[in-house]
Amino acid sequence: MKINSLYISAKELNAGSLFVSMGMMEVLKQNLPRVAFFRPVIFNKNIQDNDILFMLEHYKLDMDYEDAYGVDVAYVESMLAENRVDALISELLEQFKKLEKEYDFVLCEGIRLSFFNTIHFDINLKLAQNFGASYINIILAKDKSAKEVYENILIDKKEMQGCSHFATFVNRANHETQETLKNRLNKEPIFYLNEVTELSLSTVQDVMETLDAKPLFLRENDHTRTIRSIKIAALSLDNFLDKIEEDDLIVVPADRSEIILGLFASLYSKNYANISAIVFPFSMEAHPNIQKLINGLSGFGIPILSVSGDTYETAQKLMNVHGRIRLNSTRKIALAMGLFRESVNLDFIEQRIKSQESDVMTPLMFQYKLFEMASENLKRVVLPEAQDERILRAVEIVLHRRVAEIILLGEEEEIRANYLRLGLDLSKATVINPCTSPFMDEFVESFYEMRRSKGLSKSAAKDAMTHFNYFATMMVQLGYADAMVSGAIHPTADTIRPALQIIKTKPDYDIVSSIFFMCLDTKVLVYGDCAIIQDPDAKELAQIAMASARSAEMFGITPRVAMLSYSTGESGHGSDVDKVRKATQIVKAKNADILVEGPIQYDAAIDEKVAKIKLPNSQVAGHATVFVFPDLNTGNNTYKAVQRSSGAIAIGPILQGLKKPVNDLSRGCLVEDIVNTIAITAIQAGEVK
Repeated sequence: MKINSLYISAKELNAGSLFVSMGMMEVLKQNLPRVAFFRPVIFNKNIQDNDILFMLEHYKLDMDYEDAYGVDVAYVESMLAENRVDALISELLEQFKKLEKEYDFVLCEGIRLSFFNTIHFDINLKLAQNFGASYINIILAKDKSAKEVYENILIDKKEMQGCSHFATFVNRANHETQETLKNRLNKEPIFYLNEVTELSLSTVQDVMETLDAKPLFLRENDHTRTIRSIKIAALSLDNFLDKIEEDDLIVVPADRSEIILGLFASLYSKNYANISAIVFPFSMEAHPNIQKLINGLSGFGIPILSVSGDTYETAQKLMNVHGRIRLNSTRKIALAMGLFRESVNLDFIEQRIKSQESDVMTPLMFQYKLFEMASENLKRVVLPEAQDERILRAVEIVLHRRVAEIILLGEEEEIRANYLRLGLDLSKATVINPCTSPFMDEFVESFYEMRRSKGLSKSAAKDAMTHFNYFATMMVQLGYADAMVSGAIHPTADTIRPALQIIKTKPDYDIVSSIFFMCLDTKVLVYGDCAIIQDPDAKELAQIAMASARSAEMFGITPRVAMLSYSTGESGHGSDVDKVRKATQIVKAKNADILVEGPIQYDAAIDEKVAKIKLPNSQVAGHATVFVFPDLNTGNNTYKAVQRSSGAIAIGPILQGLKKPVNDLSRGCLVEDIVNTIAITAIQAGEVK
């Protein structure tokens, strides 16, 4: 019987149920279009469950909140008090089976037994058995000896008899404990997740919710700032400055103006740490003149909160703040999923989940596929626009998710100061300053030799290498990086021109063209060329088609190429149609393995019913995956029309035809766009021979 549901259970607080649920959901969403998340029992039906809200929104699950849970703790205890266990199980089973019929897979997350006062059996195991779900148990290893963890595993193993056991996750285990357990349990399906302090750290948002704090100074991105420790400002400024450390939260009365000003000054000084937040006790606010001064500071600021308790009460409450993974916890999410991917045998997971095959591909599935492909063969991607905040935020995600190794260009101290002020961790990125780099002389000489026949002087070559895009492109050409991504703050020409001059096109290509991945609700299509070549002739159009087919294949999309025109088959004539017809013939002559049809109209290419009428014997019509537009005007307008009218996600433009990968960003790009482009570029780099 195929495994079409999993049940995740942890008995202890902060054991990592949400963390494991996220990791398993990512694996599932890579392979299945419709996955449901279900919590049979939540704490209180009158309080929305945070795990459910997170999973539904973050993974864009196609289900309502009300369908994602069964009953609450109070209801379970009332049923147990009436000795109606079977009725309870039947009720929950009915809800589960409804999801099982409607979805390809159901991922269940159980509830901690500590929430129950009278229960005398493991309700999670009972539910998993009746659901027919394979069981995942989580053991918390934090502050436990290897012997204690081992005994907990044996107890769980005994209790799970009669239940299909999928795997055990031992979370927050140190290296010594892991090695001991691996030697004693080497035949068990166990995955060990390292202790990562950052995942358990609280944030400004956690403090705000736990202490019901009032924000006095708070920007949009400040909610996710990490808090590593808490300090009480009970000393003079002279002595207190020496006590602050990176990511501290400072509790200080609002009338200690000298401390407040000193903390803001420390933020702008490279000699002191960057704190995460300030909390004013006694519901106080800063003096109007101090507030005026703070509001007038340009650049970065410190979140300031106000709470009602006194200093002692505030400090006590802060000790009970627990870190959570939230929808806006971009950094924690990336770090958690990077840890999961590093620690878990994904092949084992996928082999055990034997679900039905499907050619459906959702946007999330495609994105996860990109991350998976990129992480299998990490490549070095150089980014010459490190001064842009979006780039820095994208880099943190890329590094934490282990999508690529990153090289940033710029002055190291300045870049570090910028990302620390944003509350980011880019410590694993390599920073190179072109102006002081030992590569400069080599790059200048190489560029001069490449272009001297074109009239380039040595001084002009040196001047060119001071431009970061040229320097980055030369890094790729000479093998110091595998690929480059630019364009967040530069026009397209500034990205492509250095690539054409330095890297140049592949032997079989005369042009550089582009594609967009158009992610629709249930499929991903390839559109080419919608961004580069304005009016290709037949030969160039054929090259665009062949390059687009290869790009599609590279990313797991079976290429069925539609050469688009305003007529289908032999029905039309004229120079525009003839160009498409000739390009199609060139593709067939040069690449007999590519399924290609042209000229063909868009409706005949994508709609099976129309295809049966216009081209009934075509292998492409009605099933096209690669759409090649006859000119830039048609392609650019079409992709934007589809994007805006259908809600499709357009990823691109992705350049093709170069010997080594370089990709261009839109100046209006979002952080997610940058992450996707870096992943795609890294995958392209893995294909370079």
